[in-house]
Order: sequence, then structure tokens, then C-alpha cells
Amino acid sequence: MYGEYFRRFAIDLDQASDGREALAKALIRPHDVIVTETRLPGINGYDLCRLLRRDTSTQSTPIIVVTGEAQPTNLERAQRSGADVVLVKPCLPDLLLSEMRRLTSRSVELRAHSHALRARADEQLSRAHDLQQRMRRRALSRTFVRADTTKPPVDPPVLVCPACDRPLIYQRSHVGGVSERHAEQWDYFECPKGCGNFQYRQRTRKLRKVS
Repeated sequence: MYGEYFRRFAIDLDQASDGREALAKALIRPHDVIVTETRLPGINGYDLCRLLRRDTSTQSTPIIVVTGEAQPTNLERAQRSGADVVLVKPCLPDLLLSEMRRLTSRSVELRAHSHALRARADEQLSRAHDLQQRMRRRALSRTFVRADTTKPPVDPPVLVCPACDRPLIYQRSHVGGVSERHAEQWDYFECPKGCGNFQYRQRTRKLRKVS
């Protein structure tokens, strides 16, 4: 009866014959709202609500329970199981439709609010990260200048090519490190015979081929 009524309003329905089928369909694809009875074969409506609330894909989906069990204990049980709204039979289709629209409208507003909060938080985190990086770069630039130079603090050594024993030609040096107190210097050389380019590290006094 509800299905035929909702189709008149061009509402896309996904119907299930028992609790297990309802759970499977709810988890397969997202739904705007889930409507269930309490007395269902396979998995009853209370257990269905609890299972839906445990799964991350359906824990925020609005759930309406329509039941013929009108005792206060049953109504409280449905709410404790995760139902957003509990309607007691006889329940006219227009009342159910009204509750569905109210819940879906609230759900859209909550999602929009959540997206806005998340976007604001991401923006604040991005600003904080940029500020931290700028402050770090300023601190590093104040303590020590890193750059390539042909006039390094330490004179490059005279080296020979490990492959052909010809004197290497000095090209440039790179001055780096954490600070002036912990400075580093790498000297770069080229073999005139074409054996390649080499890097000499002043701190370790090691020569290695880089290209």
C-alpha cells in the first residue's frame, strides 16, 4: 500500500521481503531514508536498526519504524535500536511520507552543515601549515644561508679521477646543513676525459660519482 502511494509521487523505492534482504539492499547502495516494520522474517526490525547503526555506510541514514506493537516498551525498544521516528499502525501513507520528507530534509541540512564545518577545519589546518612552513623558512634563513657557490668557505681539494687518474676540474660547491654550527659542503667536479661528474663531501672526505 505504501509503495503504490509513493510511486504516485515519483519516489524511487527499493523494497525487501524480509530483514536479511532489507539489510543487504541498504548496504549495497545509499538510501535517503529506510522504513521498516518490527516484525520481519529473518531479522526483525529491532535487530535491523541496530545492524544499520553499526555500519559506517548507514549509521547516519534516517530510519522510520512503522509498527503495530504499540506498547510503550516496544516503542522505546525501537528508539533504542536506532529509529529516528516510530509510527504506530494504523499509519496513513501521507503521514509516513511527511515524516520521510522531514527527515530527509534535516539529513540534507546536517550533511551540508557537516561539509561546511569540515571545509572550514581544512582551511584552518591549511593556513596553520602554511604559517608553520613560513616561520620555519624564516628561522632557517636567519640562521644559515644555503646556496651554490664557486667561492665556498672551505677550499675544494685537488682530486684525480678514480677511473683515469686525470685531475678533476672543479665546477661548483653547495653549502648546506642545519646551521652555521653544523654546516655541510659538497664540492662538484668533472672529469676532462668524460668519465663523469663527481661529488666530494668535505665532512666525510669521500668522493663519489653522481653522473
